Amino acid sequence: MKTKKALGAVSTPPEVIRFMLSLFSPTKTDSLKVLEPACGDAPFLQAFQEKFGDKHALFGVEYDAETLRPPALPNFHFEQTDFLLWDDERKFDLILGNPPYGIIGDRSHYPIYTFKDMKAAYRQRSETWHGKYNIYGAFIEQAVKRLGDAGELIFVVPSTWMLLQDFKLLRKFLAESGELHVYYLGRIFPGVQVTAVVIHLKKSSCRTLRLYDEKTLWLEKNDYQGEMIRFETGETQKWEQSASQTLGELFDIFFAARSPEFKKNPFVHDHQFIGATPALTGRNLSPGKIDYETNHTNFWVKHSGAATLREFYGFAHIVIGHTKGARVVAAYDEKCYPWREEFHLVPKVNVHERQIVEYLNSEQVQVHIKTLYRDLIPHLTRLQLAMIPIPDEVASGISQV
Repeated sequence: MKTKKALGAVSTPPEVIRFMLSLFSPTKTDSLKVLEPACGDAPFLQAFQEKFGDKHALFGVEYDAETLRPPALPNFHFEQTDFLLWDDERKFDLILGNPPYGIIGDRSHYPIYTFKDMKAAYRQRSETWHGKYNIYGAFIEQAVKRLGDAGELIFVVPSTWMLLQDFKLLRKFLAESGELHVYYLGRIFPGVQVTAVVIHLKKSSCRTLRLYDEKTLWLEKNDYQGEMIRFETGETQKWEQSASQTLGELFDIFFAARSPEFKKNPFVHDHQFIGATPALTGRNLSPGKIDYETNHTNFWVKHSGAATLREFYGFAHIVIGHTKGARVVAAYDEKCYPWREEFHLVPKVNVHERQIVEYLNSEQVQVHIKTLYRDLIPHLTRLQLAMIPIPDEVASGISQV
């Protein structure tokens, strides 16, 4: 029996469904064609009929027979099939729902293993599949393609598409598809550590983006091109525009070696020995400090061979935490230890690295990062780091942060 987790299914709270339907105002009085993909027992269609009456044509698509419980609704049409491979030429006035979430892969690593055999077919039909694509991105794309002229899409999805590079093609696709409204709702799914947003796309030639904090308008862009969607303010914009350089212009930003690389390396062992140092992780890292003693990885590395894993393990450099949430945690690794994970900065030009560490840990940078990114993703990305503004006096070591 397939579990809800294996199918990427998360139940939608009734109040969220009501909020989503409150965003829809029909522009025509005749019957509408309304679709709910991955419908299960069709909670969105049921709520739609309660709000807008029973004259509309309602369509549900569900992949899993065990999940399906078609409701007794007038004008309800159901098809048991895979929405991402559905061959149907009909166009819809409204598509709404809560698509499945998860990265498709092996059962040992990814919860959405059920669809592994279909992954190649999904990619072939997708214009936006990129990197470790989450299946909800493919649902968004296919739903938009099934909208009629002036059709509308209302989905509740994780917020990760707003920032991650895996979704850069999806953001560009949405920008080209119409007027995009994004409503930040936060942690709305009980027991699920997912930050959610509601996407409301109105198909048109307009490229307007509106970002809301729940129902309060936060940001509006009239020529959205698909860039990251952030909680920008006048202060964040002013600071980024005033700085003459960014962290990415001053440093190459690399990611550390992964566990499989450690396991294959001849200088790595699972026990301590003379000349060995522990492979460090984010648990060894705090603002301005590194715990060089505690081994959280069970990897012991011959110090003289650390650079065979990554060249930058062979010289002192700045390390920044990867999984510290929406904050920057930086320290200067003066002892040149091997790391499993975390970001590593290698200067492109002559800069004052210790002062940059102090600056990156400063309250000013923390407020900037937290304001822009909130809890949209659980970790920092290379691009987020690269965009951090660096004042001239910090880079040169003149200013005392």
